[in-house]
Amino acid sequence: MEKDLTSVIEELIQSQREDDWWDFKREHHHDKGDLVHDITCMANSRADRDAYIIFGIGDQTFEILGVENDANRRDQQRVVNILRNIHYAGSVRPRIEMRTITIENHEIDVLIVKNTSDVPYYLEKSYQDGNITSSDGKKIGKTVLPYRIYTRVVDNNTAIDGNADMNDVEYLWRKRFGIDRPPKERLMILLDDIDNWEMDWGNKNYSYHTDFPEYQIKQFGKMKPDWLAPAAFYTDPEMHLAPLNIMFHNTIIYETELWCFDGFRKYLPKAKTCAVAGRDDFWYSCYLLDSIEGKLLRLFTHGSLDISSRENNFNQLLIFKDAQEKDDFDKYLKIHFDDFSDNDIKAQYKVQIEKDNKRNGGGLLFSAFCVAKCAELYKEWKKSI
Repeated sequence: MEKDLTSVIEELIQSQREDDWWDFKREHHHDKGDLVHDITCMANSRADRDAYIIFGIGDQTFEILGVENDANRRDQQRVVNILRNIHYAGSVRPRIEMRTITIENHEIDVLIVKNTSDVPYYLEKSYQDGNITSSDGKKIGKTVLPYRIYTRVVDNNTAIDGNADMNDVEYLWRKRFGIDRPPKERLMILLDDIDNWEMDWGNKNYSYHTDFPEYQIKQFGKMKPDWLAPAAFYTDPEMHLAPLNIMFHNTIIYETELWCFDGFRKYLPKAKTCAVAGRDDFWYSCYLLDSIEGKLLRLFTHGSLDISSRENNFNQLLIFKDAQEKDDFDKYLKIHFDDFSDNDIKAQYKVQIEKDNKRNGGGLLFSAFCVAKCAELYKEWKKSI
């Protein structure tokens, strides 16, 4: 990873120029207002990729100077703290990462401004570095203005007292809503827009995005009885399901299922049921939050990720940020599998196991016992991360 970034920065230095996604600085900013302005411009760049502010390089000579003796040098946490105290609209701030690389025995800091669809970033209140003062104590630092949309075009930032051109502003809003993206890519963005979906499952068998109603989530057909072991962890151990399709106009762009638990009290999207790697005798159901089903889980739970109904969450359906986090849990599970004895699990979850046995005869690999043991291991794993 370090080598890759170093190679990229070396190539940019060799280009002997700046552009819309990289900017060279001799040293770290003295004026924090100037820093905020630069970060905001980069975050709103039209490059549609991560952008770099590279410290320790002459911005005219492209000489490698280094920042090892820079009195204004800031690490990642200090930059994050600055952004955290600024009134960005909607409290949505640019995401950054600070990395240090070595070129020709000099330390070069690379402030990576992450590419996101949260653009345009802009302030609701002006920001000025209060530490930049004249000899008589008057604040003279640069002021980042509210409701101004700054961007970067080629190697030029929008002036701190100016505003981006209208076509650039329009592009940024179109990027936020994914308007220029293919329907399925745009869907991934809209599913994160939780507050703008009209949802009333149980009373209606469809949902739609209020700003873009051509995107709809529809139940097809009637609910039919079915069974998976997690159903045993609800007060009413019945489970129903139906096909659930996501539509763009009249075209199905994604097919999944709608699961209903606890006597039609809890509606959830289908979870992924999988065996633990290396243990084909042990199964659990889970959501990956970066998948379509994971995003649907946020919608169905109004952002809470609460899978419970009338009782506490038993972790009968596990929730992971992504596939990497799931893999981390699987490794933990295999190492700590015997931390909980089978007899203790069977005693603690006697009611749920009996419900499951009554329904499936105890003959399924994916059983309430599996769910219970994975749930206990999941709770301990969560404490460790």
